[in-house]
Amino acid sequence: MSTPVSVIVPATTANLGPGFDCLGAALTLYNRFHFTALDQPADTVAIAVNGLEADRVVTDGSNLAYKAFAYFYQQQGLAVPAVAIAIDLEVPLARGLGSSSTAIVGGLLGANALSDRPLDQTALVEMAIAIEGHPDNVVPALVGGCQLAVTHADGTSTLCSIPWHADITPVVAVPDFELSTAEARRVLPPTYSRADAIFNTAHLGLLLRGLESGRGDWLQKALSDRIHQPYRQALIPGYEVVAAAAAAAGAYGLVISGAGPTLLTLAPAAQSAAVGQAMVVAWAEVGQSAQAHELALETTGAQIAQA
Repeated sequence: MSTPVSVIVPATTANLGPGFDCLGAALTLYNRFHFTALDQPADTVAIAVNGLEADRVVTDGSNLAYKAFAYFYQQQGLAVPAVAIAIDLEVPLARGLGSSSTAIVGGLLGANALSDRPLDQTALVEMAIAIEGHPDNVVPALVGGCQLAVTHADGTSTLCSIPWHADITPVVAVPDFELSTAEARRVLPPTYSRADAIFNTAHLGLLLRGLESGRGDWLQKALSDRIHQPYRQALIPGYEVVAAAAAAAGAYGLVISGAGPTLLTLAPAAQSAAVGQAMVVAWAEVGQSAQAHELALETTGAQIAQA
């Protein structure tokens, strides 16, 4: 029987303003997945979940980590082995911090490890993107850092690691309400104007240079977006109030993390604590409770260890 393995997968924040569906960063918040092969019939699964909101996670074959685990074997024409999966949750569910991507990456890496790692990172990245449908969360969850993922006409992807200045601190404020990705996508228009496309292209370029250089004046302008945030803000009560409070406390800017409702600021390290507190207070003033986390860029990505 295979040796049990554990997979540690970081949370992610995607889009970063103008980087819609192509830019994401791994953060120092983690979910952990523990896999043990069972001497039982194929397709048998036993799942236990602990930690944050554990009671809301399904524990049958529809569990996303298990579906990714099974997908790995199915893509290679192999029977899905019996497995026990223990999940320890730290990443909030349905809040825009990549909880589903941690499950996909955890399931794929767990399967790869139990099958003696037949696939390299490139193949695992492509498999994760195929499951998720877009790369901006699963790629940084798998490889770490801030990643620009470019999807080509033939369906393949090119990954580009984006330098991140040491003084830029990501601060997230996580509210106590949810926003589904499907709902957040429904409010987006089917087409955009040439002006909006040019605006986002230019601001994404400025953002990449701002992240590398740490120039706050560039970041303050670069986080603007016309593709998704103007349409999603209405789904997040208190957005404008929280954004104003973060700016007053010293943040370079505020964006919707992933599909939301978590809000992400980039702030100088010296102001990060004040920014987080200001966001929580501002949300409380409009009747919403939230928790702030001062995080860092997670540069390692998903890791495998013996369980």
